Amino acid sequence: MDKSRRNFLKIAGITALGITADKLVNIRAQQAVPKQNVKDSVASKNIIKAQKPGPAAEVRLAMVVDLRKCKQGCTKCIDACNKIHNIPDFGEPKDEIKWIWKEPYEDAFLDQENYYMKDEFKNKSVPVFCNNCDSPPCVEVCPTQATFKRDDGIVMMDWHRCIGCRYCMAACPYGSRSFNWRDPRPFIKNINPDFPTRMKGVVEKCEFCDERLSKGLLPACVEVCPEKALTFGNLNDPQADVRKLLKENFSVRRKPGLGTNPEIYYLV
Repeated sequence: MDKSRRNFLKIAGITALGITADKLVNIRAQQAVPKQNVKDSVASKNIIKAQKPGPAAEVRLAMVVDLRKCKQGCTKCIDACNKIHNIPDFGEPKDEIKWIWKEPYEDAFLDQENYYMKDEFKNKSVPVFCNNCDSPPCVEVCPTQATFKRDDGIVMMDWHRCIGCRYCMAACPYGSRSFNWRDPRPFIKNINPDFPTRMKGVVEKCEFCDERLSKGLLPACVEVCPEKALTFGNLNDPQADVRKLLKENFSVRRKPGLGTNPEIYYLV
């Protein structure tokens, strides 16, 4: 066999190997981040009702927070979330892991400043979460697809795929993601065996309690709120409580001008 033929076969073999490897990577990615069936991701018939097929029938889960009902100093939603999801307490603000937390109204809504706003909001702390945006920038920048958007709109985290690059944290304009600088397990007082603990070097955030939705339950924060200030449901269902509240009341969202289309609405 002459030299030119050997070189040709070598190049052809490398090319074929590259194509095969590329296909395998794509297959693995698709298997690792499967598209979720909407029917499997909904909470109950009270949240998702039968709709006609077509684009308008797609489920879009969202939350409405009525700040008029939310009581100053109440942390029951935060406490429930922390307990159920094994959120550690490192004891230092710089290492804090937060899925739900509170911020002063003026800090949470910097671009909605109003000198003549209601006095009750001027010094009030409001609950903030991951906004599970309709156009999430965190998903766009993740190099491993560790963060991805489900068909029902929830932005998820696959902690096994997270490599700790923190690109998603840099892309999130709401500060809704936390990074485990240390092993969180020793800092969890009572571990909930029904929810996985994380590890050092991964990012985590609120996922609308997807593990509860799959069992037909509401997010924990919604369930425990004594003032019923939190409402959760399908934004695409005209009969859903979230739609009725938004239709009948004035609402604001955090940094809507950025184009991320956050799906947490605040009634003021």
